[in-house]
Amino acid sequence: MRKLMLALLTGAYLCLALIVSLFLWRMGATPAVGVSAFIGMLGLCFAFHGLLAQTFLGAALRMDIDTVREAHSILLDQVEKVDARVTDLMEVVAADAQRRTEALSNEVSHLEDIVHKMNDRLERQLSQMSQPASAASRGPLSDRAPQGDRLLRMVQEALADNRVDLYLQPIVSLPQRRTVYYESFSRLRDESGRVMMPAEFLAVAEPEGLMANIDNLLLFRCVQIVRRLAKQDRKVGIFCNISLASLGDEAFFPQFLEFMQENKDLAGAVIFELGQDAFERRGPVEARHMARLASLGFSFSLDKVVDLDIDFQDLARADVRYLKVAALMMMNELEEQDGKLVIASLPDLNAADFASLTRRYGIEVIVEKVEAEKQVAEILDLDIGYGQGNLFGEPRAIRDAILSEAEPPSDFMRGAPRRRAVGW
Repeated sequence: MRKLMLALLTGAYLCLALIVSLFLWRMGATPAVGVSAFIGMLGLCFAFHGLLAQTFLGAALRMDIDTVREAHSILLDQVEKVDARVTDLMEVVAADAQRRTEALSNEVSHLEDIVHKMNDRLERQLSQMSQPASAASRGPLSDRAPQGDRLLRMVQEALADNRVDLYLQPIVSLPQRRTVYYESFSRLRDESGRVMMPAEFLAVAEPEGLMANIDNLLLFRCVQIVRRLAKQDRKVGIFCNISLASLGDEAFFPQFLEFMQENKDLAGAVIFELGQDAFERRGPVEARHMARLASLGFSFSLDKVVDLDIDFQDLARADVRYLKVAALMMMNELEEQDGKLVIASLPDLNAADFASLTRRYGIEVIVEKVEAEKQVAEILDLDIGYGQGNLFGEPRAIRDAILSEAEPPSDFMRGAPRRRAVGW
């Protein structure tokens, strides 16, 4: 466009110079004068064009400078606004951090109060058991073999000295085998550091009413471990065993419920687990306490299943969302009838429809104690989505550094030496 305009102007300048020279020639000027007039007029036109172009160029440059200044002013204004927003954001973050710190401090303080009260109850219980003159409080202890007496004392000392470790075993989704949950286990250690397996201490802990104390420690630690996993943005949950003794303890449960109320944001990550027999033996108090936990958003799991002929509607009403069935039991329940694979306890139901049936009631089946790849193939044929067992990972003690964050207060530990736990 600029080239066309320049060509037109040049043509106009030539015509003007030619007109002037012809006018002079008609007025009687010599040809030499006419040529000189033509060249002079042409030079004058181009000089005027240059002056005019410089004027327009200067105006355009000044306009550009004004535009840059205006943009710079707008940019400075935006920078000031961003700086103000960043300052406000930093103040909000600082206030939020302070609020979280205060909330965490209150939570730890509340946890210490609960553990102190639990410690007092444990000490009273242990002192009653250790009085030789009180035959009534000793109960079956007087008829116990010396080996049983020694084992009971080992359990009592392990609890008193806080030699209770937390073990976690992964629960994986199938067929991906991605860890989505952990199940927590408690393990006691004697004074030499040897780990006591459940088969050893359950036989004496349950009759003497010590399982509630073990469960309570496990419950508090599970909450703290889930809190730590949440900080690491690890979206996994923990199955935590809870006994009927804990659910029916009118002195302990209100305090525990208050603690869970303060941690109800973990409702999707903490699943309380109890055995099928315990679930069927629960009374009105235990059922009411389960309902109060469910009202906070927490759910339940049923393990130690011995009969698959279950009232799933009753489980759904009690907010049971998971059903754990041992792999060996599940395989033994399968039988063929009239060319169809069915479950012996539910002969009218195809085995492949069992998981679909439980899902209608909001219950997921988890096959536990999986030990072989052959069992995994059979589980997948049954459309079961979760597995647990040594094939996917054995129970492993969590690291001391993690466990120390879930410890009760130091005066509850009594300075017992700790065995280094395996990482997980």
